Amino acid sequence: MQQVAADLELDFKSEKYKDAYSRINAIVIEGEQEAYENYITLAQLLPEDKEDLIRLSKMESRHKKGFEACGRNLQVSPDMEFAKEFFAGLHSNFQEAAAEGKVVTCLLIQSLIIECFAIAAYNIYIPVADDFARKITEGVVKDEYSHLNFGEVWLQKNFAQSKAELEEANRRNLPIVWKMLNQVEHDAATLAMEKEALVEDFMIQYGEALSNIGFTTRDIMRMSAYGLTAA
Repeated sequence: MQQVAADLELDFKSEKYKDAYSRINAIVIEGEQEAYENYITLAQLLPEDKEDLIRLSKMESRHKKGFEACGRNLQVSPDMEFAKEFFAGLHSNFQEAAAEGKVVTCLLIQSLIIECFAIAAYNIYIPVADDFARKITEGVVKDEYSHLNFGEVWLQKNFAQSKAELEEANRRNLPIVWKMLNQVEHDAATLAMEKEALVEDFMIQYGEALSNIGFTTRDIMRMSAYGLTAA
């Protein structure tokens, strides 16, 4: 893996790379902050799982610190204003669902969509990252699979009564993911992360999560198509 970045001759210190990195780094920092806050909210909505959810929130907080260190290592200031705007759609939908007590929608947004988005991005980034960021990201991605697993297990246990709400939440939120991927395409390419690879990895992670919960292959194909024309 170390060889991939070298073969691409990425100049981690070039202004072009650092400019793109200021936005990508901000996105991962904000993504971990969103996750931290979302798990705290979920702990209030699911008091019986509070201990597990607080533990997950603390892990997200550690990840955020790790990615902040990645930016400092390259002497890049993350563009947090851009990142907050980037997550605005999912953020407002999560807040709205939480206010209405829609645990299933909250879990789909955080434990499935955001975690699958993060895993896909980290998987594609690791082979082309600088040495410092690679070590940080490899550690983070292992944790993210356990976070994804929490949502899968809960939703699988409650699948029958959750199915309709999951389909509606998917219909509202999946198109936002395609807009997010389009928005970041140019900067990701500068970091040698291909949009097609990001889309493919996300679809694999998300499809597997839906399958583990209880959706059929036919369901997954139908659900995955929402907003895909925008990708």
